[in-house]
Amino acid sequence: MIIYEVNLFVDNEIAEEMAVWLRTHLREMLAFDGFVEARWYQLDPADGKQRWVCHYYVERMSQLQDYFDQHAAAMRAEGVKRFGSTFSANRRILYEREVMKA
Repeated sequence: MIIYEVNLFVDNEIAEEMAVWLRTHLREMLAFDGFVEARWYQLDPADGKQRWVCHYYVERMSQLQDYFDQHAAAMRAEGVKRFGSTFSANRRILYEREVMKA
């Protein structure tokens, strides 16, 4: 399992509107091949911004690569078109190494 992590830093003034949009965006992401789950986390706000982390669980790296090659530019542009410079994002890929359970 691969986790595609997106960290969002959202101006407080647009946070409510963006939260509504993000719920739809998360569902749209789950329509892509291999995307099986999405989780949205809230971090403590800082510097007048909301800090959110989205984890997308993807079955295989090849499916995530297909998303990057075929869909990522359009999905990212959607948020920029709507919210402009009132937010920023950074991304990383986490590879599952080991799972332990109690």
